[in-house]
Amino acid sequence: MGVKRILARALGRAVTWNKLPFGTAVVAAAGASQRMDGENKIFADLNGLPVLGWSLLELQRCPNVHEIIVVTREDAIVPAADLCAELEISKATKILCGGEDRLDSVLIGVNEANRDAEYIAVHDGARPLVTQEIIVDAFRKAYKYTAAAPAVSVNDTVKTGADGFVTGTPDRSTLFAVQTPQVFRADILKAALFNAKQKGISITDDCGAVEAIGVRPALSLGSFENIKLTRPVDLALASAIFEARDAK
Repeated sequence: MGVKRILARALGRAVTWNKLPFGTAVVAAAGASQRMDGENKIFADLNGLPVLGWSLLELQRCPNVHEIIVVTREDAIVPAADLCAELEISKATKILCGGEDRLDSVLIGVNEANRDAEYIAVHDGARPLVTQEIIVDAFRKAYKYTAAAPAVSVNDTVKTGADGFVTGTPDRSTLFAVQTPQVFRADILKAALFNAKQKGISITDDCGAVEAIGVRPALSLGSFENIKLTRPVDLALASAIFEARDAK
């Protein structure tokens, strides 16, 4: 499928909005892609578009998102800007250079959000299979509960371990795999990230930062298809999912 056809389809599904709180989406795309054989995964071809392009299109047409900020590697700033122009991502206001780690990169994006932003969504640039349903439900849950993250149940039995041996078996019914976009009230997210930075708290997602200041994020609609591309095999899986969607 060519870029023009993809763009026409995406814009054809655009949604209008009225009086929704101002929402900023920060796209975290500054990772080193160490497990992708050295290729910057956000620009890897995925069914006719760079990986990053799919997320940008979904955020562009989401009524809850009024501004998009991309935080990426220094060598990816120009390609990311060119991609936004090619796909007509009019909501993209800033393409920023990330920091030393994910926390620093997200902080950079959040601090540059429009002053009118009431809610901020943080999305992994390497999750190209996100859908409108996932994004909108995360925003709706955040409107009600301050913070929200898409999640799916854990199907496998999970073990804790140490020194090569099993130490326990957590109750699987209480375990969830969380995804992005994670959405937060803007002031809560800014305070949480600043707190994590100041105290040197190690976090693997932004929910971890708000949890550290006593906020409990709600679990919103996730999908087993909303995978994060980490290894080369994930590109093949994502391609197959897109093809299955097109076949419906």
